[in-house]
Parts: sequence; structure tokens; C-alpha cells
Amino acid sequence: MSLQEQIIAELGVQPTINEETEVRKRVDFLKSYVQKTGSKGLLIAISGGIDSAVATALCKRATDELNEEQEGPFMTLGVFQPFGTQQDIEDSYSVAKAFNLKHTAETNIEQPVNDIALEVEKSFQSMGMDRSMTYQGKGNVKARTRMVVQYALANELNLLVVGTDHASEAITGFYTKWGDGAVDITPLSSLNKRQVRQLAAYLGVPQPILDKAPSAGLWEGQTDEGELGISYDDNSDYLEGKDIDPKAREILENYFTRTAHKRTSIPGI
Repeated sequence: MSLQEQIIAELGVQPTINEETEVRKRVDFLKSYVQKTGSKGLLIAISGGIDSAVATALCKRATDELNEEQEGPFMTLGVFQPFGTQQDIEDSYSVAKAFNLKHTAETNIEQPVNDIALEVEKSFQSMGMDRSMTYQGKGNVKARTRMVVQYALANELNLLVVGTDHASEAITGFYTKWGDGAVDITPLSSLNKRQVRQLAAYLGVPQPILDKAPSAGLWEGQTDEGELGISYDDNSDYLEGKDIDPKAREILENYFTRTAHKRTSIPGI
């Protein structure tokens, strides 16, 4: 078995998908886990990007069906988490509107992130280091702070925190471990980015979001493809078992090997 075949098997990606079948499977997956855990619904952070938009649509279908089938109420809570002023915050709100979310909350993370960064920099000074946090490091603090707030809300309301992780992120390790990689359930995990886009179009994600360049939004002007040095087309082709440019293949396989620790639980002895 080639490394490509091993990666595809580990991440569970299929070469083609049927949108209706995939939506049904993932909605049922969410419903089953809500019932199994005795929770009252799902919390999804809506960034304004395509991944969280698809996850929002799936969550809303799941809790709507649970409310029809069982004694509820079950909720999908959409959370908006800008850092200061978010230029595309209206995209987040448009997703909530498109899928008729009845429950939303906005939690601005700028002050807690800046406070954490300040404490880290004080620690540097106490060690005799005249330096500030890197923008990458502060970006990771943003991701982890967002999760702290999501879990605070989820714990109070007995909700499960839903992640937007998918196979095109998993292969590169392009997420913050115990930040946006720390959730209760991941309904997109066996899809590549192209397949997420397929579901987005099927589910009716607003067109402006379909047209956006993918970005984790960790710093100004950051894009996923620019940060990783590889296109999502090559990434998705690889995960569908296709031949891609040897250089792109090398980049993907190197990422996969280097980031194995992100895809495993905490090791013990």
C-alpha cells in the first residue's frame, strides 16, 4: 500500500460523493450523538467561511429533526467570535440567517487574547528575553481562546461543541491542537475541501461565502493556500486517489508526517 493509499484510508475520504446521501449520513450522525450523550443540542462557531457554514446547516437540520421526533427542546447555537472588528462579520450573520438559526451569540475575544499575550511577554521579560509573541503564536492563542469561550457556553447550556475539521485540513495538520482541533464531534471529517464545497452548494450556503478564499483568519491577509503553499485542488485530488504534481505530493506527505501528533490523543507511557 502506498503512503497516499494509507493516508486516504486513515482519513476515510471517498473518491466521489452523493450530496443527498452525505447530508443524510452526517445529520443522522449528529442526532445519534446528541441523544447518546444526553445533551440538548449543538454549538457551532460561525466564522463566515464555507466549512462552518456547512456544519451550521447540518447542525440545524439535526436539531430541527430531533425537535420533531422527540420531546425537546433541542437547539443549535451559532456563535460569532470576532477579534476586535471583523471585516467579514456580516458573512457570519448571513449564514445564521440563511439557515434560520433561532439562537445566536457574539463573543469578542480581543481583550482576553491581548491579556494572555501580555502575560506571556511579561514571562519573557522575567527570563531576560526582550521579545514579543510572534503573530503565529498569538494566532494560536486566538484559536484556543475561542474554544475556551465555546466550552463555557456549551457547558452552561448542555450542548456539544461541533468542529469544522475535514480531511484536507487533517492531512496538513492545518489547525491549532487543542484550539480549533479540540471539539466534541466533527461531522465533516471524512470530506476533502472540494467535497465540502459540493455540500455547501447543495445545502444553499450563501454565494458570497462560496466565492471567498479560504482563511483561518488568524492574522490580517492570511489565506490557507498561501500559508500552506499548496492549492486545495491538489489537496483534494490527492485525497481522491489521483496523481498530482510530484512537488505538491511531497509537500502534502511531508505535512502529514510532521503533524501526526495533531491527529492523535495525548500519549501516555
